[in-house]
Amino acid sequence: MSTLNMSDSNVRERLDEKHEGDRERRVEGIKRWVEYIRNEPPSTWGPQQNAIVESQLTAARRVQTTASHQRHVADVAEAIRQEREDGDDRS
Repeated sequence: MSTLNMSDSNVRERLDEKHEGDRERRVEGIKRWVEYIRNEPPSTWGPQQNAIVESQLTAARRVQTTASHQRHVADVAEAIRQEREDGDDRS
């Protein structure tokens, strides 16, 4: 059985690179969408946007998480936000 011998910092660097690539692709997608809605009438892109939003809402409803899980997610998000703010204050 073989194992990868990577230090935590190497793993972290690879994840950071992956996340940066993901971010860049999202930003490019947003720029393409903005260009599209600037060049097309709302009657063209409006129904498309509505379909996307509706599908996201439908998917969210199907997850059916418990109230305690939703609170946990909110608590974790708040802790992350607070940690980032604290880090920004130290910079």
